[in-house]
Amino acid sequence: MKTITLINGDGIGPEISDAVVKIIDAAGLKINWDVQTAGADVIGAEGTPLPDRVVDSIKRNKVALKAPVTTPIGKGFRSVNVQLRKTLDLYANLRPCKNLPNIETKFNDVDIVVVRENTEDLYAGIERQIDSDTAESIKLITRCASERIAKFAFEYAVKNNRKEVCVVTKANIMKLSDGLFLDSYRKVAENYPQIHNREILVDNLCMQLVQNPSQFDVLVLPNLYGDIVSDLCAGLIGGLGVAQGANIGVDYAVFEPVHGSAPDIKGKNIANPTALLLSAVEMLKYIGENKYAENIESALFKTLQLGVKTPDLGGNATTEEFTNSIIKHL
Repeated sequence: MKTITLINGDGIGPEISDAVVKIIDAAGLKINWDVQTAGADVIGAEGTPLPDRVVDSIKRNKVALKAPVTTPIGKGFRSVNVQLRKTLDLYANLRPCKNLPNIETKFNDVDIVVVRENTEDLYAGIERQIDSDTAESIKLITRCASERIAKFAFEYAVKNNRKEVCVVTKANIMKLSDGLFLDSYRKVAENYPQIHNREILVDNLCMQLVQNPSQFDVLVLPNLYGDIVSDLCAGLIGGLGVAQGANIGVDYAVFEPVHGSAPDIKGKNIANPTALLLSAVEMLKYIGENKYAENIESALFKTLQLGVKTPDLGGNATTEEFTNSIIKHL
């Protein structure tokens, strides 16, 4: 029996975690869940949002499924997500964005995979206060990190029969930092002649994504652009409630939804577990349990096709009703 770390998060995290665990269990796959708590709820007892026991669990089990945890804006502790990515060197953030059945969107042919460098750039949060009126953030880009994320994107394209990898930068202005990222991509692209390579500036990408998103296949971006563009792509397919994610390194992988902990709807039995469930489906594929992944995904699609949807998707199903419908169609 496979042991997997489950970080059940805070806010709606425990509710959607319970739903996903029930669905996987009902599918017939037996997993030993190593349940760990993290985030705002553990600071009082343990003095940190990310206790060593959580990291030790992931290192021991190699794979984790993580529900959202709260990160205060502008103050408080540093993001648990950022700490995990740095500590475990989860250098690749993978966010597939594809239309789901019976979810109304502006476009019906979106199938984009966002590959985001996960360890450096402005998002790494290297900052200092110069004086009371001036703060500075450092945009750190290295050739090593840029080349390995480009290689990850091309390898993903080859493995999943994708046709193109498009690099996204602002290298016309940030000629050294984004220029280095672009140059690294170009060198890696030479090794994958079977995959079309393309270059685009991030502002132009955003415009074209809201005009004709079907033209894009795999996007590879530095950390901050990737964070922003992946949310834009989530908007194209119905919002953060259906947006899955994965953080993958050489030794470890953490699968999580893109959305936050939504404390305003905690305990109301209306939270949507779809994004965490799709992240779990990606996790099952990662560990080689493709049959179970396909069955769960099919049951989810059947549920959506029948119009069983939580309020954020325009329906009136509770979390429990939505979960039970998926289980029924397994």
